[in-house]
Amino acid sequence: MQRTPPSRADHVGSLLRPAALKEARARRAKGEISVADLTAVEDREIERVVRKQEEIGVQSITDGEFRRSWWHLDFLWGLDGVERYAMDQGIAFAGMQTRAEGARVVGKLGFSGHPMLAHFRFLKTRTSRTPKMTIPAPSALYGRVGRAPISTTAYPNLDQFFADLGAAYGKAVRAFADAGCRYLQLDEVFIAMLCDPAYRATQQGRGDDPQRLAEIYADMINTAMSEIPIDMTITMHLCRGNYRSTFMGL
Repeated sequence: MQRTPPSRADHVGSLLRPAALKEARARRAKGEISVADLTAVEDREIERVVRKQEEIGVQSITDGEFRRSWWHLDFLWGLDGVERYAMDQGIAFAGMQTRAEGARVVGKLGFSGHPMLAHFRFLKTRTSRTPKMTIPAPSALYGRVGRAPISTTAYPNLDQFFADLGAAYGKAVRAFADAGCRYLQLDEVFIAMLCDPAYRATQQGRGDDPQRLAEIYADMINTAMSEIPIDMTITMHLCRGNYRSTFMGL
């Protein structure tokens, strides 16, 4: 069986958040509404945007990533051994910095379940077309800030870190497949970033070899895809970063 996307026209997966969802998220942050209240708004807005995609003829349907606050961190925070933390400063983009949040490795990496599996199942029941899932590529856990937020107790050797990260992704991708996902997209920023001379220089300055990183990232992607069903399509979105319509790399 040939693995192909459902059509030649596709979109990345993340859609602009509607005003009602932004308001509900702000109210939840202030403690004015419950988690259940926020989920109800998310459900309603996802159903609305699914109908919109179907109306305009899109064949691969996403939930707009409406349940996420980041394109990548929400997924990474759900891996075993990873925790959310407040960084000293955000990541520099052209003319601005991101919110100062990050993912810190505090133990051995693994995958034993994830909230986004339920998010996918909800989407799957709301469309008769191909439900599309998007997750960050494995490099997202290392490419932003490198070695600093990775426990040296858990990982004195980075080779084992990368091996465990690839294996965790392999289990994650298989879990989405078992949930019925047949179209999954890996969002890969940090391989594309390696084309930027300034970014390459930054990697070298912190002791990394950009060429070797490209090979490591590719190996992790291959591991992530190693046990997918024959009828599952995995695609890749490559970009130089996007934060409020600004870029990270040249």
